[in-house]
Amino acid sequence: MKKVIVASTNPVKIKTTEIGFAKMFPNETFKMEGVSAKSGVSDQPMSDEETLLGATNRANNVSMVAPEADYWVGIEGGLSEINGEMEAFAWIVIKSKDGLIGKGKTGSFFLPRKMVELVKTGKELGEADDIVFNKVNSKQANGTVGNLTNDVITRTTYYEPAVILALIPFNNPELY
Repeated sequence: MKKVIVASTNPVKIKTTEIGFAKMFPNETFKMEGVSAKSGVSDQPMSDEETLLGATNRANNVSMVAPEADYWVGIEGGLSEINGEMEAFAWIVIKSKDGLIGKGKTGSFFLPRKMVELVKTGKELGEADDIVFNKVNSKQANGTVGNLTNDVITRTTYYEPAVILALIPFNNPELY
């Protein structure tokens, strides 16, 4: 059994990592554990580069806190302004004990004006989401994408393809 440490105690991030590993490596067993790790970026990353750096930092930082694992996973959600609109997305970075690194990015979607206004006043996306949808801590449940799609896409199903994409190098190590 291989040990995977997710750089978060958020149950959504742990579950989506578990699903991605199980789909990519159906003949292996994994033990998932969530451990908080610093991103080293702002609480609400506001660019593609900053978001990728946050996911990378989380994977690196959690590998120092829990060095006994086989894999470390950093997941960071971010925003980017494009032509006056705000795009939401996330980066996943996976690091293995042998030094291989994989990266994957979710699809993106654009936020409603009210959420953009709240983010521009300094709110994190999760806070803006809770205000607009009158919820509490939705980032540990269905998240913004779930609220906007009526759970057709949940936060878990949203992250899952990006986790799988980040695992490509581990499925094809001879190519990386």
